[in-house]
Amino acid sequence: MEKYSDTFIINPLPDVDCSASYQSDRLSCPVEATLEAIGGRWKVLILHELFNGTRRFGELHRSLHGITQKMLTQQLREMEHDGLIHREVYMQVPPKVEYSLTPLGKTLQPVLDAMHFWGKRYLEQQ
Repeated sequence: MEKYSDTFIINPLPDVDCSASYQSDRLSCPVEATLEAIGGRWKVLILHELFNGTRRFGELHRSLHGITQKMLTQQLREMEHDGLIHREVYMQVPPKVEYSLTPLGKTLQPVLDAMHFWGKRYLEQQ
């Protein structure tokens, strides 16, 4: 990781004892809470798509190569439950469902921007 030191400002993390988080059912570690909300293979990719605008289920499914319909449904339900996305159902035939970011979901923009920047630099080093 030494080769990255000239491109990133390294600040010490706030002093938070994350070990206590494992001793209770309640999340107390901010990093663990973030991973709980957006962790896994698909959630960040779903967020990335939704930052580009409202999407229908089929659009998301086509853009996320390799995800099954079952997995996409599960991830969208979890993200809706966590308040990151909004699901809008239109009463028409055939049914129309659209997904968009909530205000809380939109607050993840700097996180995804940082991941994008880091990933770009990482790929350049490969």
